Amino acid sequence: MSTLRKVYRFRLCPTQAQGQAFLSLAGSRRFVFNWALARRKAHYADTQKTLSKGELSAELTALKKREETAWLKESDSQLLQQALQDCDRAFKNFFEKRARFPRFKSKHRDAPSFRIPQRVRADGNRLYVPKVGWVKFCKSQEIDGTTKSATFKREADGHWYVSLVSEFEMPDVPLPPVPESEVVGIDLGLKDFVTLSDGRRKPAERLFRKAERKLRRAAKTLSRRKRGSNRYAKARRKVARVHRRVANQRNDFVHQTTAELVKEFSGFCIENLSVKGMAKTKLSKSVLDAAFGEFRRQLEYKSIWQRKHLAVIDRFFPSSKLCGDCGAINAELTLSDREWTCACGAVHDRDLNAARNIKREGLSLIPTVAVGYPETKNAREACVSPAKAGYGC
Repeated sequence: MSTLRKVYRFRLCPTQAQGQAFLSLAGSRRFVFNWALARRKAHYADTQKTLSKGELSAELTALKKREETAWLKESDSQLLQQALQDCDRAFKNFFEKRARFPRFKSKHRDAPSFRIPQRVRADGNRLYVPKVGWVKFCKSQEIDGTTKSATFKREADGHWYVSLVSEFEMPDVPLPPVPESEVVGIDLGLKDFVTLSDGRRKPAERLFRKAERKLRRAAKTLSRRKRGSNRYAKARRKVARVHRRVANQRNDFVHQTTAELVKEFSGFCIENLSVKGMAKTKLSKSVLDAAFGEFRRQLEYKSIWQRKHLAVIDRFFPSSKLCGDCGAINAELTLSDREWTCACGAVHDRDLNAARNIKREGLSLIPTVAVGYPETKNAREACVSPAKAGYGC
C-alpha cells in the first residue's frame, strides 16, 4: 500500500474578529520566517556554517520568553514551528536549484498566509482553528481520509481560503490490461479544447477573452483612484474578483472535462506539450487561457486515483503532420492549415488526425487485450508506432 494525498480547498466565512485573528497569525508567521532568515544569514556570515533547524527552534523558545516578543505566545506553537520549516525548505530549494535565494516576507507584497500542521479539524460546515475557535466555511464536498495539515491564505479579492491536506491508501498492484476500445487519444487545441480520437470535440471556452471588457472597465476605475486610499483598495479588490471569477470558471471547466474522460475511458494518450514555450509565442494569451498544463495535471492525478492508464507521448512526435493512412509526413503543414491532403489521397482533419496518431503511438505504452480474450497480454498483432514500424506492415 502506498500513501497518497488529496488537497481540498474551501472558502472561509470568518467574522470580523476572526478575520483580525487570522491577520495576527499571518503576521506572527511572517515575523518568525523573517527572523529565522536573518539569523541564518548572520550566523553564516560569522561562522561560515549553517544554523540548523533544531538550534533555531531552541532560539525561538527563548525568543518567546523575551518581554518585547512575548506576543508570540498568543500564536499557535505549531504555526511558529512550521514557519521555521518553511524557511529551512526555502534554503533546500535554493541549494537544489529549484528556487532563488529566500527573500524576506513583506506585509504589503506577500499575501497573508500561515500553515498549521496539526489540530485543525472539520465538523460539518465548521472548522476548528487553534487560537481562533470554530470558523464557518463553504463545504462544497466531503473530506475523505485523515486531515494532516491546513494552510490558510487571504487572496487578493479579500476572501480567506483554507487548503486541507488528507492522506489515503492506494494498493501497490499493477494496472490491469484494458481493451483497445477503452483507450482514447486526446489532442489539445485553441479552437477545440479537446479533440478525441473517436471524433468528439469540446470547444474552448475562452473565458479570459470573454471577461476582458469587464476587466478593462475595472482596471480603468482603479487607475483613477488615489493610491493608498480606501477607494483604491475597493477598486483593487474589484479587479481581483474579476480575475478570481475567471480562474474559478476555467478550473471548473477543466475539472468537468477531465472528470467526464476519466469516468468514460480506461486509458488516455496525450502529448507532452511545452506549455512554457508556447506561452512565449504570439498566441500566449490564448494558450494560457486554455490551461493545457492544468488539464494534464488533473488528468494525471485523477488517473492515479481511479487506477486508469495514462501514456504521455514525446513532444517531438509529429502527430499533426503524420498521415494516418500511409505514414507519410507532411513537412510543409502550417498552423493555419486545418485540413490537408496527403500524397496517397487521404484527406485529414488536422486535430482529428493528430488525436488518432497520438492514440496509435500511446498504445505501445499501455497494455491492452483483445475483446473476449482478457487472459492475453497483447492480442492486437499490429504495429502501433509508425515511426518505428511504419504503416501497412
